[in-house]
Amino acid sequence: MSLNVVLAEDSPLMRDLLVGVLTRFGHRLAAEVGDANSLIEAVRTHRPDIVVTDIRMPPDHSDDGLRAAVALRGEHPALPVLVLSQYVEQSYAARLLDLGSGGGVGYLLKDRVSAVTEFVTAVTRVADGETVVDPEVVRQLLHRRQDPLQRLTPREREVLSLMAEGRANGAIARHLYVTEAAVNKHVSAILQKLDLRVDGEGHRRVLAVLAYLRA
Repeated sequence: MSLNVVLAEDSPLMRDLLVGVLTRFGHRLAAEVGDANSLIEAVRTHRPDIVVTDIRMPPDHSDDGLRAAVALRGEHPALPVLVLSQYVEQSYAARLLDLGSGGGVGYLLKDRVSAVTEFVTAVTRVADGETVVDPEVVRQLLHRRQDPLQRLTPREREVLSLMAEGRANGAIARHLYVTEAAVNKHVSAILQKLDLRVDGEGHRRVLAVLAYLRA
């Protein structure tokens, strides 16, 4: 699937790297911009299939990219957005996931770009409406919020971590070398213990899990 992408990244070197990776896998760059204001204008002009944006960029060099993404999702609720960050910022992850389930959202660390296939797969999944969260972000969020998870068994914590990465039950079963029926049981137990509503859609499960971790 070839995607029409608007890319926002203020570092010329990183921007060139991202452009090279995306075009190598057949995607088209509708616009390449270096600041949040240009990002908003580019999306309004080109109506891309997905936005890939850095969080920190001009004009304020703070969370301008994330704020632009939030504003754009307000205008276009189904617009898929994948944000890149140098470091794990729990508040950024929370704000991104608060964009809701109208379209795909993703939060990846910039180091993930060097794992080319993994990065491009994340772009495609977000464009398809999924939620993709960097495994390191998940690990740190789980580490910071251990107390609410005390009711879970070690295996349930493993499954929860994989759920939060956006993996479906079949993928979790293959990763853990267990049956899908076993994973289904673990997922039901996790959602029951965490007082979360059972939902068959993978990206909503991620939102539910991370919403609980933020509570």
